[in-house]
Amino acid sequence: MVKEVFLTEKGLQEKKDELEYLRTVTRNEVADKIRVARGFGDLSENAEYDQAKLEQAQVEERIAKLEDMIRNVKIIDEDNVDTTRIGLGSRVSLKDLDEDEIVEYIIVGTAETDPMNGKISNESPVGKALIGKKKGNKVEVHIAGGVIHYQIMKIAK
Repeated sequence: MVKEVFLTEKGLQEKKDELEYLRTVTRNEVADKIRVARGFGDLSENAEYDQAKLEQAQVEERIAKLEDMIRNVKIIDEDNVDTTRIGLGSRVSLKDLDEDEIVEYIIVGTAETDPMNGKISNESPVGKALIGKKKGNKVEVHIAGGVIHYQIMKIAK
């Protein structure tokens, strides 16, 4: 079964840009490294060659992953995000009831997750706990280090 990949329009464009860069720039750079390493002679004991071939395999794996992701994308229509219940594309303000502070997140698909920039996956513990909830609801999130308690303060697009 093919797994849908949820992305915003911006997230899809970022994946397409990365794919294009890997195909046009990175592939050529790695091919050059392989050509240079071959010039060093015996390939059976050529660390530069082995490293370049490993890098080539990693680049090709990432290209295949991006192609598959783009092929199975389902766009999160940010204009139609429901502001009465939390779902993909929701911007939420939460009050951390344990730390008495406000935190803000955007709920995104796993391919677009970027916790350092407040983008959390709908499949993460916090994301799972929030999906479907309304403003004012209290949520208990079980994480590896214990339990976090939030109150939903705001849901926006």
